[in-house]
Amino acid sequence: MRILGIDPGIGRTGWGIIDTDGQKSTVVAYGCIETEPKSETPGRLFALYDEVTNIMKEYSPEAFSIEDLFFNKNVTTALTVGQARGVIILAAVQHNLPVAVYTPLQVKMALTGYGRAEKSQVGKMVQLILKLPKIPTPDDTADALAIALTHGMSYKMKRK
Repeated sequence: MRILGIDPGIGRTGWGIIDTDGQKSTVVAYGCIETEPKSETPGRLFALYDEVTNIMKEYSPEAFSIEDLFFNKNVTTALTVGQARGVIILAAVQHNLPVAVYTPLQVKMALTGYGRAEKSQVGKMVQLILKLPKIPTPDDTADALAIALTHGMSYKMKRK
């Protein structure tokens, strides 16, 4: 199964695609979409939608996983990230992809076995599981791959 994982944000959205057979996972591609901070929000949202749509067309994932929005003290930031998540989820639905949502706690538990793991620990597990030469950067990219891996593990459990 080919899974697209997304760590959403308005400034940076990490994405990662893995192939998994339930036993072994391999990386297909990953990266980070960055939008221009000085641009208006509608233009940034369109850029995210357009880039994610292009990724879906190029790599043809069979499943889509995205990080859930966690509580943010800055309400404006939380609303803007929520809008980014919305347009990204819209793109997935338009491509007939099943959407799975995971909290940061679920991702940390799946990869490290510890819900309060540091970002560096999650990144190291991504590197080890996918046999990458180094931890993907920026953190958003490593997180996106972690989200895809979490879905692969969750899907495997549901199939048993």
